[in-house]
Amino acid sequence: MRKNCANQPCHFMRIGSLTLTNNLFLAPMAGISDLPFRQITKAFGAGLVFSEMISANGLVFDGRRTRALLRSSAQEQPLAVQLFGSDPDILARAAALVEDDGALLDINMGCPVKKVVRGGAGSALLREPTRAAAILRAVRRVTARPLTVKIRSGWDGVSLNFLEIGRIAQEEGADAVTLHPRTRAEGFTGKARWEHIRELKAQLRIPVIGSGDLFQAADVHTMRQLTSCDAVMVARGSYGNPWLLRDSLAATTAPQPPVPAERMAVALEHLELHLEHFGAHRTLGEMRKHLCWYSRGLSGAASYRARINAATSVEALREATRAFFLAES
Repeated sequence: MRKNCANQPCHFMRIGSLTLTNNLFLAPMAGISDLPFRQITKAFGAGLVFSEMISANGLVFDGRRTRALLRSSAQEQPLAVQLFGSDPDILARAAALVEDDGALLDINMGCPVKKVVRGGAGSALLREPTRAAAILRAVRRVTARPLTVKIRSGWDGVSLNFLEIGRIAQEEGADAVTLHPRTRAEGFTGKARWEHIRELKAQLRIPVIGSGDLFQAADVHTMRQLTSCDAVMVARGSYGNPWLLRDSLAATTAPQPPVPAERMAVALEHLELHLEHFGAHRTLGEMRKHLCWYSRGLSGAASYRARINAATSVEALREATRAFFLAES
């Protein structure tokens, strides 16, 4: 697995009692940021990686199945665990249950997915500042771990309350706030309004982490410059592209893109890690999307994607991947 480059500049930072080697983070992403994905991005330089979004209700009432999402390894430490829910008491109980599973605990108050919002969790909490405060207060009471919260700019364009929620988080003992500067109504459409990150940074004493529309190293550098945020969190830009993290940490402003042989090596490593942790059946189903992402921008990608999606075994995924990237080299 690729190691962090010795000549990369480090931007040490602290979140509560946690000291991090740099201020470039991998976001919590349901169905994406599982253990193999985190191991890959960690090896490319992520200073902090987050678990998938984990249901507090699931932990408390269906612990065994939900706890599978907390599977970790020494190679990815420190790990941040993200919880979602709407009940302060349930979230506090869940936080106590994961006290020893991560170095940092994060509460999701930004997820726009309908299923999450219908349950009063995620970005639904932006409409209930009092409940949001109660959740953070209850969780802060039961854990000594660094505590962060991930939010959006507001529920919709007429209810932008990220400054209010940010101040609440600070007052209730959160150690940092991550802002994705879109509203729940926007989902992932339009353009992230980085000026909201700058405004939040100017208002808070605790660290502010910026997120949204980070697809190239230049985006990461520009966000830092324009917002003065304390850290940057990459999400969709890392799909099939762990080089985004490496390049964002590098001193050069004109990084060289990976050649097909590099993409093949990392894609196959990702495949083997997934197979090791989850077995053949799950790997066949879940690695298709990742392998397709590794092929983006290459000339024969459409045919490769069709072959990957038609594969009926892990070995077929391997063979298709080798054949495609070797032909592109």
